[in-house]
Amino acid sequence: MNLRSDLRQIAEWIAPESRVLDLGCGDGALLAHLRETKSCRGYGVDIDDDNVLAATTNGVSVVQADLESGLRMFGDHRFDTVVLSQTLQAMRRIEDILRDMARVAHQGIVSFPNFGHWRCALSLALGRMPVTQEIPYAWHDTPNIHLCTLKDFEILAARLALRITDRVVLAAGRPVSVLPRLRATLAVYRFNTH
Repeated sequence: MNLRSDLRQIAEWIAPESRVLDLGCGDGALLAHLRETKSCRGYGVDIDDDNVLAATTNGVSVVQADLESGLRMFGDHRFDTVVLSQTLQAMRRIEDILRDMARVAHQGIVSFPNFGHWRCALSLALGRMPVTQEIPYAWHDTPNIHLCTLKDFEILAARLALRITDRVVLAAGRPVSVLPRLRATLAVYRFNTH
């Protein structure tokens, strides 16, 4: 199964035989991969009918729910890892979902497009909202309502007492180490929740 670059990184951070909750799971590719390669088990959560059907077709247990309503259906510390991949920026209540992630799992992993990328900054300097591979929507039809930079996320995580343990930033699917805040198009963070 061919995974997106952020999902490949996320899969590397998840231990074999873990209990995983994938929020905004899409077609369930990550959970299917983890089941096949690491004997992990868990659930996906998605609101979209087509995604729920695709995840089910991929053999993933999926709950159709709106993440904005919270994760009340899952008990405290029920999972080893909770994942929110390229969904954070579409959430209205980001602090609430991060707190819920900390409640239901021992470890959280998030990925999101980096709005601090130099092309985004240049586009804004030229008077236009950026449209990139990671942020592919025009300003008037985007589901992305809370775009952030690497530093923005790090500040929020610290305020919520989420201890960041790892960060990988990517450009064209590859890790970036030189000038990551300007060159990375996508960020993947791992944090401890306790």
